Amino acid sequence: MSDPTAEQTTERSAKTRQLLGMKGASPGETSIWKIRLQLMKPITWIPLIWGVVCGAASGGEFSWTIDNIFKIATCMLLAGPLLAGYTQTINDFYDREIDAINEPYRPIPSGAISIPQVITQVVVLLLAGIGIAYGLDVWANHQFPTITCIALGGSLLAYIYSAPPLKLKQNGWLGNYALGASYIALPWWTGHAMFGNLNWTIVILTLFYSLAGLGIAIVNDFKSVEGDRQLGLKSLPVMFGVTTAAWICVVMIDVFQAGVAGYLISIHQNLYATILLLLIIPQITFQDMYFLQDPLKNDVKYQASAQPFLVLGMLVAGLALGHAGV
Repeated sequence: MSDPTAEQTTERSAKTRQLLGMKGASPGETSIWKIRLQLMKPITWIPLIWGVVCGAASGGEFSWTIDNIFKIATCMLLAGPLLAGYTQTINDFYDREIDAINEPYRPIPSGAISIPQVITQVVVLLLAGIGIAYGLDVWANHQFPTITCIALGGSLLAYIYSAPPLKLKQNGWLGNYALGASYIALPWWTGHAMFGNLNWTIVILTLFYSLAGLGIAIVNDFKSVEGDRQLGLKSLPVMFGVTTAAWICVVMIDVFQAGVAGYLISIHQNLYATILLLLIIPQITFQDMYFLQDPLKNDVKYQASAQPFLVLGMLVAGLALGHAGV
């Protein structure tokens, strides 16, 4: 006999995964607002929100005042629910044929939401994001609308990543780097601009750091190998094979984090550099334990175990840059 309690737990877990936009969900949700939230994939907001925190740390002017707390919370709203939500919704819109193969429970291929409703959601999230970005510029007394430009550039990048004719995600290298930069550099610039003066050193360094994010983006490609192959999308697992792509992925993640640590040493932030290097060690351990053994089976397990050390390393780097006054 089946265990009713276990079945209920499994059902709740599936519904939670569905709401967060995770792999392994189950169909059947009827609430339009929950379906809209599922389209926005809340699980993907976390790294962007964290990127804002890292940028605030590197800006060097954040302090624990009520005003600053509201400022950083608004930056998080911009980076996560609004513009990441816009990005995920538009990506689902243009990926509906692939999702019909890989993830047929997603809202669009399952028919849970209509195309006009999806388009409305895209427009509302985009306009709200640009409006909030402009409000942040006014709040920060920027003479040049830095955050608005970041939001506009990020929104354009999200569009050409998903939409034809460019559809950057069709190119394994360009698409994954665009994704990595969106998750690391863009929110970092937003936080830094809000609590400091965004400069070329920060821009270039975070774009370099985004090469580690490129490795993380490759991890996401393993769940879609079959659909990508059928539809001719040149993801790295399709181009190089699963094993080679897994090695490319882990090398990118480890080497470019070590490169950032090297930069911290060059600006005499030796303690922070050491901490960053130490945080790479457990990542290498989990890469060997899970990811390299079976990338298709263990991609989610690897992300859950190793990525916390990557994001902690980002904060360490942000604190170091803020301390150095870069």
